[in-house]
Amino acid sequence: MRMIFLHGLLILFSISAALPSGANAQTREKGPWWPHPIWGPEDQAGGSNWITPEKILQSLSVIKTGKVYELGFPYHRGMPLVLQRSYSMFLPGMPTGGPSEGTGSVYNDEFLCAEIGQVGTQFDGPGHVGKRIMMENGREQDVFYNGFTIDEMRSPYELQKLGVENIKPYITKGILIDVAAYKGVDVLPEAYVVTLEDVENALDRQNIGESSIEPGDAILFNFGWWQLIDDSETYLSFNWPGLDAEVVQWLINRKVSMIGSDASGDPPSQDGVHQNLIMKNGIFNQEFMTFEELIADQVQEFLFIFTPIRFKGATGSPGRPIAIR
Repeated sequence: MRMIFLHGLLILFSISAALPSGANAQTREKGPWWPHPIWGPEDQAGGSNWITPEKILQSLSVIKTGKVYELGFPYHRGMPLVLQRSYSMFLPGMPTGGPSEGTGSVYNDEFLCAEIGQVGTQFDGPGHVGKRIMMENGREQDVFYNGFTIDEMRSPYELQKLGVENIKPYITKGILIDVAAYKGVDVLPEAYVVTLEDVENALDRQNIGESSIEPGDAILFNFGWWQLIDDSETYLSFNWPGLDAEVVQWLINRKVSMIGSDASGDPPSQDGVHQNLIMKNGIFNQEFMTFEELIADQVQEFLFIFTPIRFKGATGSPGRPIAIR
């Protein structure tokens, strides 16, 4: 009998081991990263909720000179495009119209055809990245920020949930963490994984205390890769430097509103920024920024402004991020 009992246990163990990971673990109402513990099950704004009138007024105090710094690249035909995404702008005639009768006025328009939320300096919104998981009913489902599923979002024309129009304008304190300078290089090596030790030492070097990072701040990371914008082969290699899991958790613990860098944020074969920050916590990500002007003036803390364009149902947004010191 004992042998039969043990044999049965082995059979039961084998069946259990063969079940899909996460089976019987999550429903639409409750899962491993939803509902959001602060903003609740219907939230679609994520970390931009931290940008309150009080936060804006507090952030204005960092302005000392009023100088404006551009943190984004211009959008243009020929810029590096990840995953062969598209960007084409045409002027339909020159002039496009006119002259008008009486006044002689002429005008120009443009026609833009692009994967507009995911090209150039780009902001990844809540509907950009999700994960395929097994639901309690045994069905695989693609799930995004706050538990919204692909079935709720699906439409041939626009996301029905988690469109970038739900994101509030970012007007907040920004901090640039210059990892490249701490490492003593202009450009971090390909596939370099930024550790928490790197981040803490970079902050020490800049005389910025970790306690000065407050809920709602925007934290930007300089890897030096903005200098490779004209080297498309390297710039688009997917061998970007990025943040390791410990840094990602450090950012979550500090309740930052968004992060940004001059790459994608994730090193190769890791997805902590996109899955753990965006999908699980609503801390959104700005990619392929430039920090040339900030670094030239040694600016580390500033007022950060970015207002995602309200393309209804879009996965992300282009835009013009700026810093004011």
